[in-house]
Amino acid sequence: MTLTKLLTSAGIALGLMAAPVHAQERISIGTGGTGGLFYVIGAGMAEVLNQHMDNAFARAEVTGASIENIRRVTAGQMTFGFSSSSTLYEASVGEGPFEEALPVAAMAYLYPAILQIATTANTGITSMADLAGKRVNLGPPGSNSAVLMQRLLEAYGVFNPGNVQFLSYTEGTNALMNEQIDATVVLAGAPTAALIDLGAQRKMVLLPVDEETIAPLIAEYPFYQAYEMPAGTYPDQDEPVLAINDPATLFTSHFESDETVYAITKAIFDNLDELAQVHPEAGNISIETGVNTPIPLHQGAQLYFNEQAQ
Repeated sequence: MTLTKLLTSAGIALGLMAAPVHAQERISIGTGGTGGLFYVIGAGMAEVLNQHMDNAFARAEVTGASIENIRRVTAGQMTFGFSSSSTLYEASVGEGPFEEALPVAAMAYLYPAILQIATTANTGITSMADLAGKRVNLGPPGSNSAVLMQRLLEAYGVFNPGNVQFLSYTEGTNALMNEQIDATVVLAGAPTAALIDLGAQRKMVLLPVDEETIAPLIAEYPFYQAYEMPAGTYPDQDEPVLAINDPATLFTSHFESDETVYAITKAIFDNLDELAQVHPEAGNISIETGVNTPIPLHQGAQLYFNEQAQ
């Protein structure tokens, strides 16, 4: 570590000791729909913070996921939130759904977030090409699943704005079981609650992508990655399924205090063993990969990871 970084870290550390978190600080966490992994792990984080962060009250909020979380965190309505890496990057530079750059700062890389495209055996759909003319749920309005799924449907030449819906993950699986739509998506770590429930009640079919078709998409949006879901990720899934990964990232606002962000980051990452109990995917969160974020870390989070690297 350079002398400048050492002095900076030392100065921040002294400031943190001199300015403890205020009594009963309210911490609001932007997550996603209740059927998605953002909410499950966010609720687990809230519990960890309430147990291990002094004088704080944390609560996970149900939201439309990445885009809504970014807008509300940067507006000061939430303390920190979850986002897909690509959406967080777009917010930082004012691209995609964001007309201008927003004051976002990363807190940590979390885990792979996989676009899982599900249908049921009775639809007869077995490939992305089969979605032509079908009714497809893209996920919650404003969510990164909706953005990514539209891009994917366009890559396959089967996107039809008249055939798409924007339902929460739980609403989407319910609509699929009731034959109101033909396919639905979840962008989350796998396995995820909404699809576990679907697979328990119907013969679920996960649609794979192919490397040749998605190659131009990944070239244009390099934060997307090809990702192979192993066989057995879900019951009755006998073969690996190639999908697109858009890693989940924890973020906050530039304007959030170093003291608060440091305390939150420390409470979460010092107690990953407890967080891992809420879902298997939480077990993939680690201090070693935490710094692999698409945008720079907030100074409070950077101090914590600097301490761990010493």
